[in-house]
Amino acid sequence: HAMTVRFKALWHLFIAELMKFGTVGGLAFLVNAGVVALLMATVFQDGGHLKAKAIATVVATLFSWLANRYWTFKDKRQADTKREAWQFLVANVIGLAIELSCIGVSYYVLGLTSGTASFISGTIIGTILGTIFRYFAYRFWVFSTKLDQDPDFADSADEEFAFITSQMPVVHDHGTQGRRADTARRGD
Repeated sequence: HAMTVRFKALWHLFIAELMKFGTVGGLAFLVNAGVVALLMATVFQDGGHLKAKAIATVVATLFSWLANRYWTFKDKRQADTKREAWQFLVANVIGLAIELSCIGVSYYVLGLTSGTASFISGTIIGTILGTIFRYFAYRFWVFSTKLDQDPDFADSADEEFAFITSQMPVVHDHGTQGRRADTARRGD
């Protein structure tokens, strides 16, 4: 029964977090898509699709960091903002590489050189693949501090991931009630 309650609590936490992440992702997608479409229709109309996509991704990444830091993962922010920002940047450089790879394959390998093809390959397909990677990188690497320290959850992001994916049960007996009783008896 305790395992079922724990699983339900984790599931609700996971779903709520995923919904927030999805909302931020949807808004970041609109920022990304709007900027890349604007750039391809103006400054990079006659080429430079990779540059347009890179610029749009940088703008969307800044939006995403702020929204995820102050809303989605607000209870899991690191005390060291610089370290968190660097980890977020690394996760997003990898996400950008995934998105640019999609455009590169479409443009250079498949020969689909229209703005529409680059938009679909990078902004739709690339964003979907990059988003999957980013969620796991944010959740288990960038924004993992407080959840790891909460005694109601796992001791590490690896254990929490293993529990959420049903790869291992996580059972905690920190003995906090026993310590409190001992402290009360001693008069501490």
